[in-house]
Amino acid sequence: MLLAAGSTSPFVEDLALALGVAAVTSVVFRRLGQPAVLGYLIAGLIVGPYLPLPLFADPGRVAALSEFGVVLVMFGIGLHFSPRDLAEAVPKAGLVGLVQVSAMLWLGFVLGRALGWAVLSSVFLGATLAISSTMVVASAIEESGLSAGPRELVFGVLVIQDLVAVVMIAALTTVASGTGLQALELAMTTAKLLGFLAVLAVAGLLIVPRALRMVGAMAHAETLLIAATGLCFTMALLAAKAGYSVALGAFVAGSLAASSGLAPRIEPLVSPIRDLFAAVFFVSVGMMVDPSMLGDVWHLAVMVAVMVVVGQLVVVSITAFVGGNGLRRSIQVGLALGQIGEFSFILAQLAVHAGVADPTFVPIVVLVAIITTTTTTLAVRHCERIAAWIDRKLPHRVHTVAALYESWIASLVEARRGRRIVGIRRFVRLAVIDAAALVAVVAGGAIARRHVVDAAERSGIDREVAVIALGVVTAAAAAVFVIGMIRCGRAIGGTLARAALPRGAAGTDLAFAPRRALVVVLQVAAVLVLGLPVLAITQPMLPAWLGVPAFAVVLGVVVVSFWRRADELDGHVRAGAEAVAELLRQTAGEPGRFEAEHIERMLPGLGDITSVPLGVGAPACGRTLAELDLRGRTGATVLAIDRPDGVRAVPAGHEPLRAGDVLALVGTTVAIAEARALLLGGGDPVSPA
Repeated sequence: MLLAAGSTSPFVEDLALALGVAAVTSVVFRRLGQPAVLGYLIAGLIVGPYLPLPLFADPGRVAALSEFGVVLVMFGIGLHFSPRDLAEAVPKAGLVGLVQVSAMLWLGFVLGRALGWAVLSSVFLGATLAISSTMVVASAIEESGLSAGPRELVFGVLVIQDLVAVVMIAALTTVASGTGLQALELAMTTAKLLGFLAVLAVAGLLIVPRALRMVGAMAHAETLLIAATGLCFTMALLAAKAGYSVALGAFVAGSLAASSGLAPRIEPLVSPIRDLFAAVFFVSVGMMVDPSMLGDVWHLAVMVAVMVVVGQLVVVSITAFVGGNGLRRSIQVGLALGQIGEFSFILAQLAVHAGVADPTFVPIVVLVAIITTTTTTLAVRHCERIAAWIDRKLPHRVHTVAALYESWIASLVEARRGRRIVGIRRFVRLAVIDAAALVAVVAGGAIARRHVVDAAERSGIDREVAVIALGVVTAAAAAVFVIGMIRCGRAIGGTLARAALPRGAAGTDLAFAPRRALVVVLQVAAVLVLGLPVLAITQPMLPAWLGVPAFAVVLGVVVVSFWRRADELDGHVRAGAEAVAELLRQTAGEPGRFEAEHIERMLPGLGDITSVPLGVGAPACGRTLAELDLRGRTGATVLAIDRPDGVRAVPAGHEPLRAGDVLALVGTTVAIAEARALLLGGGDPVSPA
């Protein structure tokens, strides 16, 4: 039906007002160097129902329009999830993403329970903190020019997060609809979800890629756009009719479209529409915030924001480092991911609309998003300085491990290529089985609790006694699998460490100290990769007082062990430095005579050892090691310096370099090459010794 002349649709009025104000606020925030999403949220406050301004848009109609944004954003994410993209992302960032999501889920849940929130509200809080903002990160990285290594890992982790977020939205939509967090019902819900996805994917793969390729062959951009968006909204409707979120259907549609090979053509067509309605979505979120509530929740928002920034930095940095990404690169990745974003708003709206969270939940999430978006923009802009500052503040023992760890990982990669790692798959398989069994035992105890209480009441047994007895049985059964996980973790660490740093043929184990340090670092990785996902899954089923102390004890044992092994390694490195210094003294550092192979055999675990003479005019001359920041920028370490007035083993950071110095560098081959370029300006004609 056509509107009469001079009249307009209420949807047109609301859309014009929302986008008009959003245009102004986004320009202002862009001029201030902040992401446009902050402008959209402020626009929502301005046109919302809570401020006494003559600008008012209907929240219901804007929310209806904003659902287009959710669908199109999820479709755009799905376009990046072809099987090939997944195959590339998972090996590089899969473990980091898994640990990061698990840790933030757990930390958010623990914080919610500590604040006195209900179990389900705490689960939603953890879910909102677990997913970073692709839009904010992409914008911050584009403006700051983050280097290629950290950027690749950041986007790999974001891919994993987005995939997990899709599953969480689907699962929590069902849970919030009334199923609750009962273990049996949750398991059935997960099974139904996986079955629905399997049917949708199999049927879609038989039809969608072929159909889209036929449309693409017509070479009409408009027709391809209509076909792609039609597929997107049709799949979203199918998911909604099946009782799941529209976001899930849109994501599957994007993934199916990516399987056709036409994603590079579809994405530029859909992107303008997606960005338009994504802006409407953020405006609708801002409209849900009552400014009068902000005074009551700002302290909670600050607390949550601190947890997001610090938690992401610590968890991601440690996990990325043990994955072999280097200390400073890992810190930069942790800084870039320290915010919440699009999925957090979706989950917050879901929790409030389903009645499982207080209405103040949305203002808290919005404030946290504003705070963390601002801090992320600043952190990414200055990430190299921040990473360098954190690096300098770390204890010397940590520096020693960090300096050699990358060379150990390089040795491990060589051992894998040479197929010298034997039996590792068996231990990994057993560890996963133990972890799954542990989850099953805890879930079984949670399921049995209700039945045990009912049986105790019928038989006249004291309820508390029955619950305690069940807890003892569950704990005893769980302890078996916890011990199994610990033993598998130690076996994995020992197997990998022996492959990277094998024991020599002689009677004395010369790689003893570095191997023990490597075992501990790999055990840290095992605790993170196995322990945190199990803890995140089981914490809602456990007593509130149990999870945190148990994890703190395990982590404390690992930290103490690491500290002791790092001290042993420091002694090993100093012995190596003295041996290298003596060799420099005997050979005067001449590349033709400086043969460090026998030192590497006598003191393995130090990496490649190379002499680098500083000629007159070398860029490093006149600067101290601290000023050059050689280890932080390249990963190589100066083990000794030979100069006319003597040889210095393990030189201090304030040691100035002079023309004629001969430096003994240790590290990976790549690190030493980068260090030579930094010291000599890239013009060194001398090949490594």
